[in-house]
Amino acid sequence: MIQDVEITGVAAEGNAIARVGEMVVFIPYGAPGDVADVQLTRKKRSYAEGRIVRMVSPSEARCEPRCEHFGVCGGCRWQHLPYEVQLEWKGRQVRDALERIAKVELPEIRPVLGSREIWEYRNKMEYTFSNRRWLTWEQVQSGEEVAGRDAAGFHIPGAFDKVLDIRRCHLQDDLSNRLRIFIKNFGHDHGYEFYDLKAQKGLLRTLMVRIASTGDVMAVMQFGCDDREKITALMDAVKEEFPEITSLMYLVNTKVNDTMGDQDILLWSGKPYIEEEMEGLRFRVGPKSFYQTNSRQAYELYKVARDFAGLTGDELVYDLYTGTGTIANFIARQARHVIGIEYVEDAIRDAKLNAAVNGLANTEFYAGDMKDVLTDEFVAEHGRPDVMIVDPPRAGMHDDVVRVILNAAPRRIVYVSCNPATQARDLAALDCSYRVTAVQPVDMFPHTHHVENVVCLERR
Repeated sequence: MIQDVEITGVAAEGNAIARVGEMVVFIPYGAPGDVADVQLTRKKRSYAEGRIVRMVSPSEARCEPRCEHFGVCGGCRWQHLPYEVQLEWKGRQVRDALERIAKVELPEIRPVLGSREIWEYRNKMEYTFSNRRWLTWEQVQSGEEVAGRDAAGFHIPGAFDKVLDIRRCHLQDDLSNRLRIFIKNFGHDHGYEFYDLKAQKGLLRTLMVRIASTGDVMAVMQFGCDDREKITALMDAVKEEFPEITSLMYLVNTKVNDTMGDQDILLWSGKPYIEEEMEGLRFRVGPKSFYQTNSRQAYELYKVARDFAGLTGDELVYDLYTGTGTIANFIARQARHVIGIEYVEDAIRDAKLNAAVNGLANTEFYAGDMKDVLTDEFVAEHGRPDVMIVDPPRAGMHDDVVRVILNAAPRRIVYVSCNPATQARDLAALDCSYRVTAVQPVDMFPHTHHVENVVCLERR
């Protein structure tokens, strides 16, 4: 136990940070300005981890979290910080990464573009059903016998087989809560077996809910065994109770993990997709499709990327890591031609479909590993791009991809990133030929430490 520890900032993974002598201590759910007694839970040579056991003097920056599950769920680690404070620390996170890792000349970094909605902003949520409900420390300490261990909610961080039973999550429209609780209660009332994540057996396994900005609603129920009678009863009950669901689907998954990418998903009622909309463009989103989780803020993110691209209508644009082609199709009306590349074949099928739905004839898409598809030969065949838009996964770009980009020598690069640290590393590699001319952080996930960052680079 260390007494009277002053928390001074926010660090990686949303933890707060304090310094005790020469030791750095990472503390979850702290706020800059807190003074607290901290119990160390892990100690290494250069740092330690701890938890607050007594608040001596709370920070003036604190606010009351809205969610009753805050501090246990692990999802919204910054709910105790006012939104303007969250944006301030996200901006610092971007600036620190670019200055400390990239070490390149930077323009003034713009303030973080905040989300208009900070509650019920997610268009996609995934819940797990489990017969091993997580008990909080208070429940364990009370000594009271807890009736029923079935749960419908979220995995506890670091405990794959434990699920926190969620009464209400504030990140998606309340329809999501009502649907989850209905299925849970229906399962209880009719003797359905909740999934045992250790024994790998049970009927009720997961639920995915997608609610589009257009009002379309998709629900995908995953079952752990093919009990046709019980599946039919539940799906019919959901269809009757929730007529607002426009795409009701299910699957039976008997493999060890609950990923759906390699599974057959069957339509129970409605359409096999929902639709999002931006500037009159319609984007079909299937059960396996990737779409930015904050629909309205995705529009703001894509507008930043389009503005940075500086399109006049005569450019050849390469959209790397195109996903389902959302950015490629979004900018196609301002470009001469757009080529999208993505390693997930299902995503490329969605990209082509969305181009066809919107009557876009100036886009083409290719599937394959980026470093294998985007070669010097590919560039020679399809043309040297005027603009490249890159939106890689958290790991950033492969060295071979960076090399081909340098060889292709586009006039401008727009780099969209969900991880400022790996983005900064890649900016350092591009610095030999490109200078950073604009930086715009965008907050897609209020109450979390995650932040997107868009950087514009011009050829030297």
